Amino acid sequence: MTVPLHQQLAIGGYIAGQHVKAFFKGRKTPRYPLVLMLEPLFRCNLACAGCGKIDYPDPILNKRLSVEECLAAVDECGAPMVAIPGGEPLLHKDMPEIVRRIIARGKYVTLCTNALLLEKKIGQYQPSRYFNWSIHLDGLKPEHDRSVCQEGVYEKAVAAAKLARQKGFRVNINCTLFTSNSDPERVAAFFDEVMALGIDNITVSPGYAYERAPDQEHFLNRRATKELFRNIFRAGARGQGAGKPRWSFSQSGLYMDFLAGNQTYACTPWGMPTRNVFGWQRPCYLLGEGYAKSFRELMEDTNWENYGTGNYEKCADCMVHSGYEATAAMDAVSNPLKAFAVGLRGPKTEGEFAPEIPLDKQRPAEYVFGRHVETAMAEAETEAKARKQAVAATRTIAAE
Repeated sequence: MTVPLHQQLAIGGYIAGQHVKAFFKGRKTPRYPLVLMLEPLFRCNLACAGCGKIDYPDPILNKRLSVEECLAAVDECGAPMVAIPGGEPLLHKDMPEIVRRIIARGKYVTLCTNALLLEKKIGQYQPSRYFNWSIHLDGLKPEHDRSVCQEGVYEKAVAAAKLARQKGFRVNINCTLFTSNSDPERVAAFFDEVMALGIDNITVSPGYAYERAPDQEHFLNRRATKELFRNIFRAGARGQGAGKPRWSFSQSGLYMDFLAGNQTYACTPWGMPTRNVFGWQRPCYLLGEGYAKSFRELMEDTNWENYGTGNYEKCADCMVHSGYEATAAMDAVSNPLKAFAVGLRGPKTEGEFAPEIPLDKQRPAEYVFGRHVETAMAEAETEAKARKQAVAATRTIAAE
């Protein structure tokens, strides 16, 4: 079980079409979105140690993108796929309508959830070839419950995944690896376990060092990431033939080969643009260093060359799919024979790593997060005052 053929063809056709358009416009490097990261709220019912999204003040955590704002973002961006992370999206009361209306636009929707509310909410959704649940699991029970800082979450998530499969939904497992849950044999056993559940595929990525995450000690650097994934793929290939793992991934073979250190890829930060309660996030889902009011402004007015490994200190160790899956997808279109060969044999697990991007010219990190929070808090205070004035005015009119 992998990504459905109709989805592969749709995405491949979209990518090819973007390159054809760029050719006729004389652009050597086309910039286009592959996946819209639609983040309608930051509020969550867990407090994971590696998450940098849950420590906002309450006025920000209480903000929600409306149905209209979500659909406008989908239309404005135009990406063929929409991932809805959070926070916890199932806390949004309008999420069923948001999903339904995005699917009606012919977009592929992945709804990311920690699954604590899935059993209660699942009746509000319908199986569709365009819809996929992505359930957060960071390993076997001890590793996952430690990652989310709460006992019993693993069992609830597994039960929810089984229920979703029984009801005919496609189900994906979203796994983030840190030094605390990265024993290769344990990861391999976890992948075996979720495949045995009938899960359609796995999305796996090394954790990104969110600057405000509570736990800063367990993020992987690039060397450790490459060694880890080679060891995981070696474990997965046992009994399957050289290099061929026994798991189905939602990501491209070339991205998995990149994680194993066999491809030298630059980040494509515009490949998965993010729309959240602040606006269009610059430069990507992982870094919030400014916000644009429109998708067009994001694409045209962002200094993209300032970001990515080799360009910016904060990006030095990043190998996350939100920055590199689009790069791998474009490489697959440009080099289909290479992509086919890697898909056939699996990621290479022996030999030298591909050359690394030099870091000697990267600019130093800037810590600007606080300014965005201050601006958002000021806006929230202004909105609250306006609501109070409106209520007072209404009461005055009623009294008269």
